[in-house]
Amino acid sequence: MKEFNTTAVCIPSKHYMVDLSERVAEIKKLVDAGKYFTINRARQYGKTTTLTALKKELSKDYIVLALDFQGIDNNVFENGATFSQAFARLLIDLHDFEGVKIDDRIIAMLEELNDSDSKRVKMDELFRIIKRWLIANEKPVVMIIDEVDSATNNQVFLDFLAQLRYGYISRDTDGIATFQSVILAGVTDVKHLRSKIRPEDNHKVNSPWNIAADFDIDMSLSEEGIKGMLDEYETDHHTGMDTAAMAKAIREYTNGYPFLVSRICQLIDEDVSKAMDQKAAWSERGIDEAVKMILSENNTLFQSLTKNLDYHPKLKTSIRSILMEGVKLTWNPDQNDIVQMQMYGLIRNDHNIVRIANRIFETRLYNLFLSDEELKQNVFSREGELAKNIFIEDGKLNVRLILSRFIDTYHEVCGPLEEKFKEKDGREQFLLYLKPIINGTGNYYIEAQTRDQRRTDVIIDYLGQRYIIELKIWRGERYNTEGEKQISEYLDYFGLTSGYMLSFNFNKKKETGVQRVQIGDKILFEGTV
Repeated sequence: MKEFNTTAVCIPSKHYMVDLSERVAEIKKLVDAGKYFTINRARQYGKTTTLTALKKELSKDYIVLALDFQGIDNNVFENGATFSQAFARLLIDLHDFEGVKIDDRIIAMLEELNDSDSKRVKMDELFRIIKRWLIANEKPVVMIIDEVDSATNNQVFLDFLAQLRYGYISRDTDGIATFQSVILAGVTDVKHLRSKIRPEDNHKVNSPWNIAADFDIDMSLSEEGIKGMLDEYETDHHTGMDTAAMAKAIREYTNGYPFLVSRICQLIDEDVSKAMDQKAAWSERGIDEAVKMILSENNTLFQSLTKNLDYHPKLKTSIRSILMEGVKLTWNPDQNDIVQMQMYGLIRNDHNIVRIANRIFETRLYNLFLSDEELKQNVFSREGELAKNIFIEDGKLNVRLILSRFIDTYHEVCGPLEEKFKEKDGREQFLLYLKPIINGTGNYYIEAQTRDQRRTDVIIDYLGQRYIIELKIWRGERYNTEGEKQISEYLDYFGLTSGYMLSFNFNKKKETGVQRVQIGDKILFEGTV
């Protein structure tokens, strides 16, 4: 029986996975056109799985050298000689153990190079042998190198790329035999390596990989692709799930990040379905349970996310402002921190605005920033924890009571609102109050489209129930009426009949507390601080 996989390579015969045939066909077009390019995506983004499928498809028309630099020792990059000898061994191993067709005469040359005194070996000798092999081949050769990140801090790797660059340029001008295509895969964008390794060499501004074609193929998993994977699972297990609805919900949480898609499905299959029947597990409630588990994990993906943020403190501050204050950060491809964070998969370009890559990352970051505040012994988080039990009635949240108690706590701690109050303060304090109440049982996220200086919608998923709370600054009756209309439309989208509003109001004659308001066929509970 197949299973969902979140470690190493996904294999179609063993694992439920999204069909990659269209993506592979698009990449093959680049290879057929003789392009050299880099596939740089964040960790656990399905690069190796894609390369495995690509290798199988390319093998029909090409000889494929599929190498992995992850298995090479660091001392190999000490100089050009040790690297050339290690590379020769990789080619010999492909011939001996993986059936790659390399002429015996070429193998003998590679073995002689490997056995030579390293002090006498030059990298151009390795490339002379490769050229002889390429000339003799009936089929063109494609070279794929995975995990190039392990090599990118070494000057010898740049020298290797320079040799490939020379061959690429000379193949058309001088007719020199070279690879049909070279594909480098990893997290790092190899185009920027020159300045990274030799910043003092101002006259050497060109990267040896500036020949690379742009790789714009979408590596995320589409809603249609996720549905196809779930259809296959449903054929085997007969859970009764609505695969289209499930695919849509999973895509909304993950934005198609391959690891997160597979992890949600894996947790539902292996853990959530043990706590509830299969039909309930393979529903939006099951997704909520799986997401809750993911957010509590200390996996390598989240470790990488926080580590990279710590390496870029200015961008970390900017991201906190985006999430907690609704600040809009303009996308700038010349801003190094932004480029780096996109490369690591943390952010994306959404119509020239910086967005967090997906909803799960957003919630993880909210939790991180709120925890920073909790460590300061924030009274709001303590009050929410102490009063937690009174807000749960028959497995449902009493959000009206949450709003009422928060308003009382706010007035006790902060006193009356003052003009210096910033909306982020109220937003942050309310989330600090809410988080311990739902922690361990429910999830929350902030609707990205409404997170701005005027309005924030907090969506809570709690034991299969959804609650929507709009947070806003009071800006008069007209604005409030517009807000009521907006949240009413938003409730329609989620199929809900009741919602909640929390306004921070500076009017001295305001009436604080929570009121019940009828808006058409919807009921709103409007709280005023």
